[in-house]
Formats: sequence, structure tokens, C-alpha cells
Amino acid sequence: MLQLAPVLAVAALAGNALAQSSTTPLAAKRFQWNNLPYKADTDGGIRGEQVGYNRCNATTQNQDSLCQTAVINSIDDFCLWAPPTPGEEVGNIEGEMVAWCTKEGYGTRIIPEGALQGVQFIRTPHYVQVVGFIDQTKINMLADDYGGEMDPHGADQRGNPLGGLVFSNQFSANATSMNGTAGGQRFSQVIQWHNFMGASQFCLKACDPSWENGWAMCEHIYDRIGCQYNAPSEWTKINGTYESCEGDDQLYPGQYIENGQTRTYTQPPESLGVITSIPYTPFTPPSSECTPYTSSAIYTAASQQAAATTTSSASESMTSSASSVSETSSGASSASGSTSRSGSGSGAAGPSATGSTGGNAAAQGGNGDSGAEGLKVAAVLTAGVAGIIGALVAL
Repeated sequence: MLQLAPVLAVAALAGNALAQSSTTPLAAKRFQWNNLPYKADTDGGIRGEQVGYNRCNATTQNQDSLCQTAVINSIDDFCLWAPPTPGEEVGNIEGEMVAWCTKEGYGTRIIPEGALQGVQFIRTPHYVQVVGFIDQTKINMLADDYGGEMDPHGADQRGNPLGGLVFSNQFSANATSMNGTAGGQRFSQVIQWHNFMGASQFCLKACDPSWENGWAMCEHIYDRIGCQYNAPSEWTKINGTYESCEGDDQLYPGQYIENGQTRTYTQPPESLGVITSIPYTPFTPPSSECTPYTSSAIYTAASQQAAATTTSSASESMTSSASSVSETSSGASSASGSTSRSGSGSGAAGPSATGSTGGNAAAQGGNGDSGAEGLKVAAVLTAGVAGIIGALVAL
């Protein structure tokens, strides 16, 4: 006899799975720069809710900001995705990354002074790209983390990070719709983009939103072969230098020329282990009209932040020292008064200051299921639902 309880449980799971698969893909959503929602991701799902927000301004401009709206405009004006807190590998928290930027004014965190150790910004006919070397420990990444890929897709199409948006003022002439202005410049929502972070390198490419092949140039399926293959550049010349160039388009990620024929590389699944060889060397497009810079001249927000932090630390130290002197003096006076009143030189001093300023603050708890683990759970549930439904049909 068929039991109703299992059937109802299966129906609930199946309904939940269908609901998750019917969410609007992040890459299909359109937003205006001057009218952003508080959160771009409102669909929910197996990975939980968007941890940050997209409506960012002066009130969110600090090193604890959870802003998830990034920009890429020029060598001195771009953002990267990095962890909100230290201690986790990027691959486990791609859905929770927040924006770290080179300039103030976006309501984000600022990339700290000394983090960027070589940068090349390049503008091509169909995309803009910034690549370089970075001390990733300064933006909450583990020193030995080989990182991961952020893009507006993800297995559930909600993006990594969840609800993460990218805008640029470099596509104004090609914008198909007005997406707001900032400082007299029109910002366009970048629909297709990818950002690789890890192994002390970074690359962020934003494809022209009006170009029909943006999805191919900003491909998101080669997440295991990093910047070298997704954003080929003259990497050996970039470390220690800062320049902005014009350039030609690269080949689509994964494509290469062999014996005059265009071939496409297929990335092996993780189940087969570490990728030890790739059958091609990526084509590096030529660049020209390069303008050199010095980091101190273009990353002024970082140096200003460092100076402000130093001043704040010095002020806190002086305040703490003054407080300590005051408490010591107060304690001595109290002890003296107590001795006089008791008439005993060994009399106990006055009440001790037990309200120490060094008390433990409650630790911020875990960040819940990571995107990767959540998707594994989703796969198991979906498989289970399919199997049970199949069995019921057979009955």
C-alpha cells in the first residue's frame, strides 16, 4: 500500500527544486547605476541569501563594507572581488565575495597600500581588462590560496558572488540603454565578465554589453586554468610595473590555433584530479600606446587610508596611555584614602577596575554553507527526488 507521507515529502522536495531552477539568472537582470536595488539577488535558493548589498554610498564606505557592486574604468579606477573576512579559501566562499576598489566614492572597501604590485589595464575593441600581481593577504585571502573564479553565472545562475554586479564607464558610446550617470560619465551595466583571484595574481575582464559575443569572450567555464589562459597577457613584464595600453582582442578563452585550424580545449572535470598539462600556449594579443605610471601617483586612496589608519592608531594609543595614567592615579589615591581610614598600612586598596577594555568580543560566526557545498547538497537532493519519483511512477 502506498504511504502518503513519503509521497508528500517527495512532492515538497521536487517543488523546491523546481522553484530553485526557475529563478531569474543574474546575467538576465538589468539595473541602472543611479537606481540600484538594495540587493540584486532576491530569489533565494540552496545557497541562501545574498550576504551583501548593491546600493552602496558614503555610509558604506569603510573596510567592513559588504558592497557587492564593482566597477572597472581605468588603471587607477577598478575593483576586485575578495573575501569579507580572512581565513577561508576563495573556492569555498565565491558566493560571498565583496568589492575592494582603488578609489573612494563607491561605498566599498579600499585595496590597501602595497597590495597592488604590478598592474596592466588594456582597452580592446570588445572589452576592457585589468591584470596584475597582488599581495593577496592584504585583501583577506590566504597566502597560499590558488583562488577561484567570480562571474555573473554560477551553477545556479545567481552569480559569484550572489548578486554581484559590475559597471563601467568605458562602454558609454555602445550602451543600448541609459544606465545612469556618475560624475558626468555614463555607467553601463556589464553583463558578461569574469574575475580570477589567486596565486598572487588577478585578472578582471569586462565585455562590451552591446557585443553579441560577449558571452564567449568572457566565458566562465574555464575556472580551473586561471588568468594565464583566460586573460593572456605579457605577465613577465607586468610584475613591478603599472601601465595602461590599447590592444587587440584575444582569442576566445579555450580556443587556440593548431596547424592552421581553430580548436577548442575541453577542461577536464575536477574528479579527474589536478590538471597537469594543457595542450596549447595561449595567444597573447599585441598591445600599443602604453602609458607608464607609478603606484604612489595613481593609488592615492590607499595611501590616504594608510595615513588615516596610522593617525587613528596613534590617537588611540595616546588615549589609552592617558586613561591608564588616570586609572593608576585614581587607584593610588583610593588606596591612600583607604589606608588612612582603616589606620592600617596593610589595608586593602579600593575597588579594582575590572571593566577591562580588552574583553573578548563575540566572534562572528561561520558563513553558512559555501556555494560549492550548497551545490553538492542540491545535486544530492535533486538526484534523490528524481529516483524516488521514478520509483513512484513505476508503482
